[in-house]
Amino acid sequence: MRGSLSTFALGAIFGGLLFSGAQAQMKVSSFDGKVTDDELKSFNDFVATLKPGTSNKGNEWAQGHSGEQTKAMGLVYQIAGQKDTLDNMIRFCDAVLSERNDLAKAPVGQHKIWTGEIDPCWPNDVTKTPIITGGEEGDPVGHLASCSYLILKTKNLYNQKVADSDPHKYGATYLDRAKTYLKQADTSMSEHILKRLLDLSNGNKMYFAKDSPYMGGKPVPWNQQMMFNYAFLNLVNAHNILNDNPTLVTKYKSILSASLDWFFHGGGVQTKKSKKGSTIYDWGYTMPKTGGEDNNHGALDVAGFARTYADGNYGITADQMKTFANTFVDVMTLGEKKYAGKVDGTSGSGHASETESIRSGWLFLAEFRPDAYESMMSADLAVGKTTKSADQFSRFLWVKHQRAK
Repeated sequence: MRGSLSTFALGAIFGGLLFSGAQAQMKVSSFDGKVTDDELKSFNDFVATLKPGTSNKGNEWAQGHSGEQTKAMGLVYQIAGQKDTLDNMIRFCDAVLSERNDLAKAPVGQHKIWTGEIDPCWPNDVTKTPIITGGEEGDPVGHLASCSYLILKTKNLYNQKVADSDPHKYGATYLDRAKTYLKQADTSMSEHILKRLLDLSNGNKMYFAKDSPYMGGKPVPWNQQMMFNYAFLNLVNAHNILNDNPTLVTKYKSILSASLDWFFHGGGVQTKKSKKGSTIYDWGYTMPKTGGEDNNHGALDVAGFARTYADGNYGITADQMKTFANTFVDVMTLGEKKYAGKVDGTSGSGHASETESIRSGWLFLAEFRPDAYESMMSADLAVGKTTKSADQFSRFLWVKHQRAK
């Protein structure tokens, strides 16, 4: 994300987040076969040592350490359903909710933002005037909605008490906690994102509000749309289980669907042929640009599309995901540990610089190019070796799990 997210994104996402907790590390048992108990244990042991961020400064809860680690926990819980994984995700979601602007005490919270109000949001820099918000608002809502959904789909936990003794009084049982997360996620969506931040008047396409000091009146960049879509996707899933608000579900689905349609069918992406003859995509950072998206933001775009593809309810096909994969393998991969800075195979500076590592969002695509699976995973991981990048390791486990089905 540029503007309100750009200062953190390059260092945080390059090659996966490298923040570690204590001395625990995650270990690759094998590239092939089922995800192993040892791999899952190493992940759970590692995340148990992590401490959630104390605010969203520098987008800590978006593409920062805490945001990517929360997503990693959710992904691994979907693989194996282990309670230890979920409990650590809950620990992080309690933290992010408690740090919301309207709930946290000063200096973390209680700031009047650009709307003139103390909105239910997570500003990434409270030292600026005015205090702005942007696409980073989608991720904290997505974390809460995702954790709510994962709890709600695990019915045997409903009446069990969460082991943390409910320090924030968000609900003693798993079901109570899920309902709190969902209610508060809806609050942030209805009282800030949909009320003030986004303008959906053009067929539900996401534009920033005309009076927003950040990109006012302009289309929301694709990577930031993926943040909002992360929230909409999980809000829909959680409400569907509870069957408590079909009107709201329809609203959320329509916004998410409009975003995908704009990208795939509304001019957001160009379909081309690579020099190797494969079908590839080229797209830009934001409309009306239709080419040259940078490696950094492209990884975030792809992670969002992969998440929606895995959900299976929005029409993204395996062929479309393979086209993304072809783009990375046949165009962006320039050689061993050498990757172009843009999706069209060229490179520039900053976020568009050539890299020696694979940003973790691209790893999802290895599922759709089996011939490139091992080369993609071995770029930054090795059998028998350890890593401290939770997002990278979780995405490796996800693809490994999909291949073993």
